[in-house]
Amino acid sequence: MDIAGSLLDAKKRLSHSNPDEATTDARILLQHILQCNRTFIYTYPEKKLTTQQAEQFAALIKRRSTGEPIAYILGYREFWGLKLAVSPATLIPRPETELLVEAALELVQQSNARVLDLGTGTGAVALSMASEKPHWHVDGVDSVGAAIELAKTNKNALSIENVTFFVSDWFSSVAHKQYSVIVSNPPYVEEDSEYLTKGDLRFEPSSALVSANGGLSDIYKIIDNSPNYLANNGWLMIEHGFKQAQRIATYMHDRGFQLVTVREDIQQLPRVTIGCWLH
Repeated sequence: MDIAGSLLDAKKRLSHSNPDEATTDARILLQHILQCNRTFIYTYPEKKLTTQQAEQFAALIKRRSTGEPIAYILGYREFWGLKLAVSPATLIPRPETELLVEAALELVQQSNARVLDLGTGTGAVALSMASEKPHWHVDGVDSVGAAIELAKTNKNALSIENVTFFVSDWFSSVAHKQYSVIVSNPPYVEEDSEYLTKGDLRFEPSSALVSANGGLSDIYKIIDNSPNYLANNGWLMIEHGFKQAQRIATYMHDRGFQLVTVREDIQQLPRVTIGCWLH
């Protein structure tokens, strides 16, 4: 079968489970099998697949039809222009999380800033900041050992030297350094959220998604403990659900943070709350 026919057949197979994404998903998976770009797919629709390519493509389409995330099938996801290996041990990096990187790069002025990324997962945020600021010293921590090993793999693949990854349950293994900025994309989904039964979230680790107290338990813990690790004029930046922004901003202010602001994501939903420790 040629490229056009393969895509049409794959779209039909995926339309039952992923109707809105079937065309895009089929194309991305075929590009992966053929090791080509989108332009090639549309320029040579008549090109025949080999038997091996057709079998490999069919296997990937079958996996996607069950709802398995594209990133897990491919084994990677791009974030901040970096190609990052992913696995079911971590969350899949998402575009809205780039807000944390943007805010840190904008607000932290020190040329040799020290940064802490709590719940680093694939290392996406830590590696993005480190790649932009080679003189910054970035620590990335996660309570899951497999996540830290994956983050180290990404560090080595990207040859980024100014970042250190180690296992820590939030601050449990963090030395009492004074950080210029602490960033985190912690678990913030409610335990009974309907979203846990939909889309990619069904395949991602619940420990990285779900938090008690309406999704706020881990966030409050980070806010409570961050002052012990922030330098004067240091920043705390936390990603959260769009319905949680006001409560988090109020909690951060009540705990003594100043200049508390909320930033919106690309869908204009409140996604990151920021506060400054001025003491």
